[in-house]
Amino acid sequence: MRPLREAVARLAHPLAEALVTGAPDPAGRPRSRRLRPRMPRALGLLPFRTIDLVLLADLALTFTLFDVGLSLLREEAIRAHPPLGTEGLTFAALAFSLPLAFRGRWPLAAWRMAILLIPLGTLVSPRLSDPPYNTAAAVMYVLVVYAVAVRSERHITVGVWIVSVLVAWVIYPGDEAIVIVVVTATVLFGYNVRARRLAIGLLAQEERRSRQALAGQAVLEERARIARELHDVVAHHMSVIAIQAEAVPLRAGGDAERLEDGLREIRALSLAAMTEMRRVLGVLREDDGHADIAPQPGLGRLEELVDTARSAGLTVTLKLGGDLTGLPTAVSLSAYRIAQESLSNAMRHAPGSTVSMRIARYGAELHVQVTNDAGRRSTGEPRHMGHGLIGMRERVSVLGGSLWAGPVGAGFAVTAILPITENT
Repeated sequence: MRPLREAVARLAHPLAEALVTGAPDPAGRPRSRRLRPRMPRALGLLPFRTIDLVLLADLALTFTLFDVGLSLLREEAIRAHPPLGTEGLTFAALAFSLPLAFRGRWPLAAWRMAILLIPLGTLVSPRLSDPPYNTAAAVMYVLVVYAVAVRSERHITVGVWIVSVLVAWVIYPGDEAIVIVVVTATVLFGYNVRARRLAIGLLAQEERRSRQALAGQAVLEERARIARELHDVVAHHMSVIAIQAEAVPLRAGGDAERLEDGLREIRALSLAAMTEMRRVLGVLREDDGHADIAPQPGLGRLEELVDTARSAGLTVTLKLGGDLTGLPTAVSLSAYRIAQESLSNAMRHAPGSTVSMRIARYGAELHVQVTNDAGRRSTGEPRHMGHGLIGMRERVSVLGGSLWAGPVGAGFAVTAILPITENT
């Protein structure tokens, strides 16, 4: 008994959904803008702003089916033997056409109306159709069932199909085969259209999510780039300023003029750091919507960078090789930042050290090599590069190059190879 009850329950559910409780899926009713043009300005006083061309087509077809159906029923009533009275023919024609007017907005309600009105119209106008299925009623019912299949879930569509077959079998026993064939074909076609529309909708949704993910990734990459630039700028200039602040009083030796010169130099370094930070943050829009588009530093500012490092107590030797003019901006900026971070690390971890810097171009590659000795590093100073080495590796990785960094004897060395391509 339990399997029988389960089978009855599985059968009753789609029937109840189709006849009483089911509702169409709003997502299955897409409307192209071409099918909903804006209302002309001359008709702007009407309460609606757009014209639903699908609804207008359904209303026009409803009126056509009613008019043609009524004319055919009257002719058949006159030719019948004996001739039939025309009482009820208007109701029959209306029953065979009216549900079509509601299929666009309320497809299930239109189908429920059709499943009720078609038998009533057939009873009111007997013997007026041969075969027994009225043409207007058939056209109306097919269109209504199609709307249900396109707008409703699968189990509701199955319930509609079952009820259609049962009603045809009860009203026209022996002639239900054509109903089964036509309704089955309509249901399958409508279901395929619904599945295709849902698939297109899901694809469009995934594309929107992909665009949002790409936009979010671009934002994260830009934030990482800004953070990397800020780290390089702040780490370098703050290291120089800290060393200068410690060294100036010692160099001044109580001489007010030399102390004033040293403080003036610290101020100049601070202003330079602030200027470069503004350049790094130039990609961020200000409140007025304008952006700072000052150029980023490159190898053209190497001498300035080396002079700053020398003023902080480093002994720097700079050697350039090959043609360094016309380098792509990304390559020039990355090489500058690698050199800047290497000097900053030398200031922090090996103050007073001797630094050898060589930057040379070999064909389609730019080689950057920075080496420093131990200097007068304090034994309590940790010997690591923090996030600077990570930033250098990221820069080189973005350009598709390679980087090696590690201790060499008592000192430290950084070697980077940056490919020079047109798209960098």
